[in-house]
Amino acid sequence: MSTPHSSSTTSAPHRASPPQIPQSLTLAALTASSASPSSSSASGMRDAAEDDSDSPPSQMSEDDPGGGGGGGDRWEPDLRGGNGGGGRWAPPDQVLENVLESVLEFLTAARDRNAASLVCRSWYRAEAQTRRELFIGNCYAVSPRRAAERFGGLRSVVLKGKPRFADFSLVPYGWGAYVSPWVAALGPAYPRLERICLKRMTVSDDDLALVAKSFPFFRELSLVCCDGFSTVGLAVVAERCRHLRVLDLIEDYVEDEDDELVDWISKFPESNTSLESLVFDCVSVPFNFDALEALIARSPALRRLRVNHHVSVEQLRRLMARAPQLTHFGTGAFRSEAAPGGGLSVTELATSFAASRSIICLSGFRDVNPEYLPAIYPVCAKLTSLNFSFASLTAEELKPVIRNCINLRTFWVLDTVGDEGLRAVADTCSDLRELRVFPLDASEDSEGSVSDVGLQAISEGCRKLESILYFCQRMTNAAVIAMSKNCPDLVVFRLCIMGRHRPDWITRDPMDDGFGAIVMNCKKLTRLSVSGLLTDKAFAYIGKYGKLIKTLSVAFAGNSDMSLQYIFEGCTKLQKLEVRDSPFSDKGLLSGLNYFYNMRFLWMNSCRLTMRGCKDVAQQMQNLVVEVIKDHSDDEGEAEIVDKLYLYRSLAGPRNDAPPFVTLL
Repeated sequence: MSTPHSSSTTSAPHRASPPQIPQSLTLAALTASSASPSSSSASGMRDAAEDDSDSPPSQMSEDDPGGGGGGGDRWEPDLRGGNGGGGRWAPPDQVLENVLESVLEFLTAARDRNAASLVCRSWYRAEAQTRRELFIGNCYAVSPRRAAERFGGLRSVVLKGKPRFADFSLVPYGWGAYVSPWVAALGPAYPRLERICLKRMTVSDDDLALVAKSFPFFRELSLVCCDGFSTVGLAVVAERCRHLRVLDLIEDYVEDEDDELVDWISKFPESNTSLESLVFDCVSVPFNFDALEALIARSPALRRLRVNHHVSVEQLRRLMARAPQLTHFGTGAFRSEAAPGGGLSVTELATSFAASRSIICLSGFRDVNPEYLPAIYPVCAKLTSLNFSFASLTAEELKPVIRNCINLRTFWVLDTVGDEGLRAVADTCSDLRELRVFPLDASEDSEGSVSDVGLQAISEGCRKLESILYFCQRMTNAAVIAMSKNCPDLVVFRLCIMGRHRPDWITRDPMDDGFGAIVMNCKKLTRLSVSGLLTDKAFAYIGKYGKLIKTLSVAFAGNSDMSLQYIFEGCTKLQKLEVRDSPFSDKGLLSGLNYFYNMRFLWMNSCRLTMRGCKDVAQQMQNLVVEVIKDHSDDEGEAEIVDKLYLYRSLAGPRNDAPPFVTLL
């Protein structure tokens, strides 16, 4: 970790040369004189460890914090070379902590901050006092009280709750991840908190009201895949958070009954607002459109707007006229509500898009009428991101649009476009970095509209690809091998073959060689999802070559417990392991005993685990929390076969809000 240096530019007038700083004041001496905090204490408070970027170079200020001269009983040394004419040195520890805090203010990369906090106790304290952003990947990994006691000056908090498999309805309703204790602890500790981002948390209207009450300088609220709140809570945030810049509601479940709807949009301040981003496309209930139009008109800084499916193209045009400065735009339904023959013409809508010259990201299209798609042609050439994941488009409907998107870097689409549509993407979008292909029908026995043909076309045309999520039913080793060779810069490879234990559909061989090629040829890979017919051979490849993998998801794969052993022993940087519907037993679970402390969590469901095996882990790993989750909350007694296992490290110990269907071992 590099430390910024300040050079000496002047010296005190009564000295010919600057004095040497005593050895007791050097950072090296500080390191040698203090003991390090325990590794378990520090690792539980890690901040955004996924961010591996180095902090930018910076220069320390050369201002004298002590004011220069020696007019008082005590003064700070002039570290530039003079001592101000007399006096005595301040205690070395105090000087060093002041210097440390000044240096650490320049460290922005989470990896650097985490490393600094592990040097010794003084660094640990100084890093905690200067940290402004806190990331907690599991809300049960540390208690809110402990976090508040350690970090004194936070401005931003990011919290994650339920396991990721909650997105697939595999975590029962009412499991937990309540934000209430966190909001209650953060309020008194951080009155100047400006930003909260929650993901997969349960958030009540009372929680939102407490946020609005506790933080007078609050600016940003992002709720991603959250539930439990309604328009009542949104109205309180809109009304009381007078400095709000960002309100992003992404893939949330907003619990509103028709007779309890609140006109939350009209609660924003009537004066000019500071809004920069307003995202509410997941809020399925109707809203006051006139209030939204007026809000946008008095929000000159607004750059991101994503509306829900209750907005027609006629209303869309009115919004675009009010906010030509938008860069990110979610279109809502993208259809007309007028009677046939009386709606907005494509030419009129195209004129509005042509006037919106700043748009670089388009999404929405939740109930799209393909006849209106030519209206977006004027902005296609500037688009860097396009999301069609809610639009059931055919290849013929997609191709005229995508052929204009020559600068696209991110593209999400439904598999209804077929292999032919993906071939059009490959022919046009040579600069594409991220592709996600979602299934219209995610059931295991669905037909599926894309296959190995589309994947190979993408690999041949989009060679700068860094991330791909691909749902399909038919795949071949040859197509996956081709992708590994054509796209060596892949960081994320998530191939989801929806049918169980599907082999290479041409050769009928297992998919071992395809996934083996991915981990061998894609040296930057950090996230991998595997599926299809896989044997231990595939996991041997992953353990041998997947040295940078942090997140691994396994579905319908493996043929013995050796698969897990290969993973635990080989993937030394593994943080998150998710396994479903695979033939792994207690033996495979116990093979990870020496590695669980280095991981953030392990999730296993529909495997061959028993209660005895889970209890063995709990007894041998005292600082891990082992949760056994039943599929049905009304099941009575203790079943020997385990439905779901969730294992994670925690400084707080077992949680106290577990529902009856969760057993804490």
